[in-house]
Amino acid sequence: MNKTVLITGASQGIGAVLAVKFAENGYNVGINCYSEETLENGGRQTAEECRGHGVEAECFIADVSRFEQCEAMTKAVVGRFGTIDVLINNAGITRDGLLVKMTEQSFDDVIAANLKSVFNMTRHAGAVMLRKKSGKIINMASVAGVYGNAGQMNYAASKAGVIGMTKTTAKELGKRGITCNAIAPGIIKSPMTDVLSDEIKGKMLAAVSLGRFGTAEDVAHAALFLAGADYVTGQTIIVDGGLAM
Repeated sequence: MNKTVLITGASQGIGAVLAVKFAENGYNVGINCYSEETLENGGRQTAEECRGHGVEAECFIADVSRFEQCEAMTKAVVGRFGTIDVLINNAGITRDGLLVKMTEQSFDDVIAANLKSVFNMTRHAGAVMLRKKSGKIINMASVAGVYGNAGQMNYAASKAGVIGMTKTTAKELGKRGITCNAIAPGIIKSPMTDVLSDEIKGKMLAAVSLGRFGTAEDVAHAALFLAGADYVTGQTIIVDGGLAM
């Protein structure tokens, strides 16, 4: 019987690649989409790609910053697949700006989407795992949460919080057979980096030991490792090509 993974923010980007990679490895996949718009613009296609690997896949709409929507989605996923074996808290946003110019709304929005969502989903999906005394929780952090980053006060704070939450979850749930780890990506190739000038890309790459941007597949490899690791918990795996050594 296939295991089930639920991935938040999985309609596009890293989340969509995670979904397909887990499907390739025999997991049924719950694909969280923020809205009807993201369902139509990526979610359905991601689900179809997953099904192409012979597994079951379904999209679930929820704003994961909302506690009650996370509860409803968790129940829907369990109703569809029977359980949740792996939870990947991937959903997140950026609202970059220097501290002296950052608005309160920009700070609050990022904390809600990036940090509170992890609490919400861990609280509800964790309860499912507690009942069966097994499960893997993987939280998407960032090197910004480890070392800080100018212009990202809100984002760095949210990701540092994710790392702290990861350690606490690991300590609280470990005795019930549940592991919790974080992945901290560095500079990952994306539409955001594609539009940068060659000069800016050159400066960024000069700081990366491996001399290339990371890919969503690089992150997915780390996630698959953590999903199969029974004696690794409370850790933050940095996937940055040697950026922050």
